[in-house]
Amino acid sequence: MSECLIEVKNLKKYFPIKAGVMKKTVGHVKAVDNVSLKIKEGKVLGVVGESGCGKSTLGRTMLKLLDPTQGEMLFEGKNVYKMSKRELNHMRTKMQIIFQDPYSSLNPRLPVSEIVGEAMIQHKVAKNKNEMNEKVVDIIGKCGLFPEQARRYPHQFSGGQRQRICIARALALNPKFIVCDEAVSALDVSIQSQIINLLKDAQENYGLTYMFISHDLSVVKFISDDIAVMYLGQVVETGSKKQIFDNPLHPYTEALLSAVPSFDPSARNKKRIILQGDIPSPANPPSGCRFHTRCIHACEVCKNQVPEYKEIEPGHFTMCHKVNGVF
Repeated sequence: MSECLIEVKNLKKYFPIKAGVMKKTVGHVKAVDNVSLKIKEGKVLGVVGESGCGKSTLGRTMLKLLDPTQGEMLFEGKNVYKMSKRELNHMRTKMQIIFQDPYSSLNPRLPVSEIVGEAMIQHKVAKNKNEMNEKVVDIIGKCGLFPEQARRYPHQFSGGQRQRICIARALALNPKFIVCDEAVSALDVSIQSQIINLLKDAQENYGLTYMFISHDLSVVKFISDDIAVMYLGQVVETGSKKQIFDNPLHPYTEALLSAVPSFDPSARNKKRIILQGDIPSPANPPSGCRFHTRCIHACEVCKNQVPEYKEIEPGHFTMCHKVNGVF
């Protein structure tokens, strides 16, 4: 499967900054600023970047859990943001999300059977409670839980088991696209591998398409087919996993990859790129290239001119004046 399932065009999400007695808008936090990307059907797009760069906001805005400021999100060629309430409600069955914190995203007052099954009743996937319970037992079994655990509450489970419940809830409606928002970052390393293998198995069994948001590049390298690198609300580089890890083009991507620990003795002498300064505020981003305040290659053109998002080689895009040959 290689057809484009998801296409994001010039997506922006700004949060207003209120001040004064009248709470007037005095500025905006540009959490996602002019992002465009594509995700092929049956593939995994890994989205990486520092904390606060807008990864989670991008995922939630794509699913319209947050209303976009501007831009388009095309699912199977249809603009999600222009759908009626009825159309969007039907679309919810095809697009799901797995949140970062498996405990706060579960209702503590409901047993697992209702957490996983309530959407089945709402979207008429199950006709009645008996059918719902049968489907719930089947889906949680595929996610590594036992049938008797369907009657338990979230506080009676470990962190890894709660994340399995979240995965079961996401799979309950048989979706096509799932946003994994830091789905394993809150778990122990030993549990992380189990959850990642569960996600890989679910992808193969159900033909799923993932957007896998993470700051752990080793996890992203294992699970992803393509990678998008975000910095301060913008995607600065996209390409296949091999292109990004073997031949990073953007200086920020190079710095991220240099920080990945390696057990390979031949890679231990690899030069570590340490970024200078602090991350600028998304409420007042730098002019020109947003990375120029921390880039060792920055020159005058970087400070004044926004770099073009350009295809350097087939399927490998970046926005950098040095790579684009401006200087």
